[in-house]
Amino acid sequence: MSSTRKQILLTNDDGIESPGLWAAAEALARLGFVTVAAPRDQYSGAGRSHPLQADGIITPRSLQIGRQIWTAYAIGGSPAQTVMFAILDLMPRKPDLVVSGINYGENVGSGITVSGTLGAALEAASFGIPALAVSLELPSGEYYSHSREVDFSTAAYFTAYFAERLLNLPPQPDVDVLKVEVPASATPQTPWQVTRQSRQRYFFPISKRKDGLESPADVDFIIKVEPDEVEPDSDVYVMRVKKQVAVTPLSLDMASRLPLDGLERTLRGSG
Repeated sequence: MSSTRKQILLTNDDGIESPGLWAAAEALARLGFVTVAAPRDQYSGAGRSHPLQADGIITPRSLQIGRQIWTAYAIGGSPAQTVMFAILDLMPRKPDLVVSGINYGENVGSGITVSGTLGAALEAASFGIPALAVSLELPSGEYYSHSREVDFSTAAYFTAYFAERLLNLPPQPDVDVLKVEVPASATPQTPWQVTRQSRQRYFFPISKRKDGLESPADVDFIIKVEPDEVEPDSDVYVMRVKKQVAVTPLSLDMASRLPLDGLERTLRGSG
């Protein structure tokens, strides 16, 4: 019986101790057999990187998730490497779905390639596995914490909602990852909307270097959103301005959608 259950791999970039990961595990448990494998360390901002110094060590961990004790796996590597090692060394067969999240903080706009949450989902997609990446807006700015004050219940609801659809619907053309952004104020009744990824920058970096170029540099970020300048059908606008859940289909094909023959003529100086 268990071999016929849907196999779900759950990961994140905030690390194995993240309450967002646990909330997702509880929400997904009714949909199939959930293997929890997450980076051993905090890996926010890692993108889809495969750092050479990662050791790849897999350590079983017993975690109290809800009322149950789960065996989860802490992996010495980036989110993308965690997905790779989990598929190669842990899963009994190729997962039916990979879920990445629930992330501490939103992943919207032109910065999504920086996100380890998205990096893990894109790595799964490169294996031909449907992938879901879920992030929760955090006005508090506690992006790198494991704060127990964050309420993941609504984000967990939408994690299960869209995971169930990806498990039961046929693959959609050119949709390799479904990215879901949940506003901080959302409830399970909050509307959701399919959006485009905004081309606007959302997090603006600020250098806090204090003692010259050869001193260590701390970087902080501020959020700047001008509603009149943001595309109204984008993830930034829907999540930040409309306060709705933004659902963005992403493709591994990053090629520009313009006519390629026209660009070639232009580059050759013949058009």
